[in-house]
Amino acid sequence: MTPETPGGTAFREVIAEGTPVVFDGAMGSTLYEQGILHTRAFEECNITAAAKVKAVHLAFIEAGANVIETNTFGANKFTLGKYGLQNVAKINTAGVEIAKEAVAESGKGVWVAGAVGPTGEGAGFIDDDKVVEITEAYTVQIKAMVQAGVDIIMLETFTFLSEIKIALKVTKSLFSGPVIASMSFSDEPESTNDYSPGKVGQMLAKWGADVVGVNCGGGWGRVGEGGPAAIYDVAEEMVRAVGASVPVIALPNAGHPKRVGHRNIYMATEEYFLVYAKRLYKSGVKMVGGCCGTKPHHIHQVASAARMFGGGNVIAPPPATDTSSASDSKPNPKLNTAVARDPIPVGQRTKLSAKVRRIWEQRLGKGTRKQQPIGPEDFVVSVEVNPAPGLSTDKPMGVARILRAAGVDVVNIADGPRATVRMSNTALAEAFQQQLDGCETIVHVCCRDRNLLGLMSDLLGNYTRNLHNLVIITGDPPKMGDYPKATAVFDLDSIGLLKLVKGLNGGVDPAGRDFGGQARFFCATGAEPGAVDYAREMKRLKEKIDAGAEMIMTQPIYDATVMRRFLDDVMKLARPVPVLMGLCPLVSSRNAEFLHNEVPGMSVPQPIRDRMAAAGGGPTGIAEGVKIAKEMLDEFKCEVVGCYIMPQLGKYEAAVSVLEDLGYGKEDAVKRRDGAQ
Repeated sequence: MTPETPGGTAFREVIAEGTPVVFDGAMGSTLYEQGILHTRAFEECNITAAAKVKAVHLAFIEAGANVIETNTFGANKFTLGKYGLQNVAKINTAGVEIAKEAVAESGKGVWVAGAVGPTGEGAGFIDDDKVVEITEAYTVQIKAMVQAGVDIIMLETFTFLSEIKIALKVTKSLFSGPVIASMSFSDEPESTNDYSPGKVGQMLAKWGADVVGVNCGGGWGRVGEGGPAAIYDVAEEMVRAVGASVPVIALPNAGHPKRVGHRNIYMATEEYFLVYAKRLYKSGVKMVGGCCGTKPHHIHQVASAARMFGGGNVIAPPPATDTSSASDSKPNPKLNTAVARDPIPVGQRTKLSAKVRRIWEQRLGKGTRKQQPIGPEDFVVSVEVNPAPGLSTDKPMGVARILRAAGVDVVNIADGPRATVRMSNTALAEAFQQQLDGCETIVHVCCRDRNLLGLMSDLLGNYTRNLHNLVIITGDPPKMGDYPKATAVFDLDSIGLLKLVKGLNGGVDPAGRDFGGQARFFCATGAEPGAVDYAREMKRLKEKIDAGAEMIMTQPIYDATVMRRFLDDVMKLARPVPVLMGLCPLVSSRNAEFLHNEVPGMSVPQPIRDRMAAAGGGPTGIAEGVKIAKEMLDEFKCEVVGCYIMPQLGKYEAAVSVLEDLGYGKEDAVKRRDGAQ
């Protein structure tokens, strides 16, 4: 699968596979920062400043772009004519050649997309004569790029449907490769005939686009806004409208520029870009890059996000032919292909795994929907308790004591949740186990902060400290805050790390060597039942289970219909595994709105937000949040093996209140829990 395949066939393979792809960033604003004034046509640089154009391409390739766009966005006769330029074909040909030279010089497998923008003649009513003029203009531009060997044609930043329809028709008549059609939605919906972004996406696909999407500004429903947040809303609607049939691309700008001194500065930081790149990929968008104001460091963050979702790796050309002779080859004495041993049965690894396995077998034996009395002896409860800022463990230790006394089975400790800096979760877990007799912990292991060597070292250390219950997660990207220069690693995603741990449980290290022991880790993984791209979420879940996940811990659930679909689909898997249902008792209307709008992976349905709005804040808000969580728990307590409670704003008493109908918090809760184990 190489980018050199004629007609871009390899790119169509990637489209079919749904692999996340990284596009480059802004050419124009980057050239501007190199001294190319806006009084000139940036496309003229293909002739007059080719070295600068190639340097921009190389910077984006180095940042992790899988696709670079040619410097031909405005290289049509109408736009170039405003600068007195007439050599349209020459400028477009040179644009493709420079991009291809950059790819060759980089030594990496990257596609070249021919950038085609609007002519500026698409506003208002387009009569027949104007249609002919626009058609002729695009014919000259696109024919030159096709003859120069472009891999993809990228129609972008169109604001008028009538004009992009003409461009699509011309492109399809001249080019057999993949075509991308991307709109820029303005604050004036009449430019798209008042069609919603979803409807526009459907129309672009109907007219022949292989990929549809949005770039530059958001506009629709967000008057005056730009940047990733506005683009996200539009792209998500497109994903819902076109489904899995057509990939969606999103190329946000870096926000509206602000005048600082004598320069236009785009205010969206690379960390902010990373957060929204992750949200875009998670929502089902398959291709993400940047538009106006985005620099290589923005694209570097997009590439980091793509790696979290199984993409972003540069598609390299075939390796060079090995010229060594057979007589010269020698066996590698370090090569070891140890055979993994059968893992220790799940029910024999930890107290938690034993209880989960016993309850799961009961659920399967009794039928998943049969109602029966549920108490601490036949229900697993995990409550999240994270390190407090600073050096002291006093506050989380006090919380853990209260939870243990209420009958909670296991304390769950996140690994730098939402990329905040706290004491390591393993240190806190060890303190809990040492100071609270019988306290069992389950620690998150995040791929974000450590490379393969660091992850392996920490896992072995966890094992010797008796931290055998793990939640394997890819991790949130570093966010804006006190440490904006922190970088994400992501050598592995959650699937890769699960495979590594599965190997350790079989006595084999990542290099394929027998490491002289056999671990007994019990591994859980996360899932989002309400994911926008639900098909992808279930595909990933199956891959996680195949990689070694033995329990599912869901994101917080507020919709019984969503949870019902998810549980039914889990039971249809070839190897269904037990589920801990995520519960997050809301504490106020403001809390509900924040979780819904600002936290990736969280979705609080409108009816629930309406209930919280009616309840307000304070004690009434907390009570309503507990009531909502209880309703979900009561609905599914006989189908899941337990629940995973994430208290908000330190309201741990709310967590216990959610459980009171199951007998937690009562005098015999601890006895019933410990007796069950």
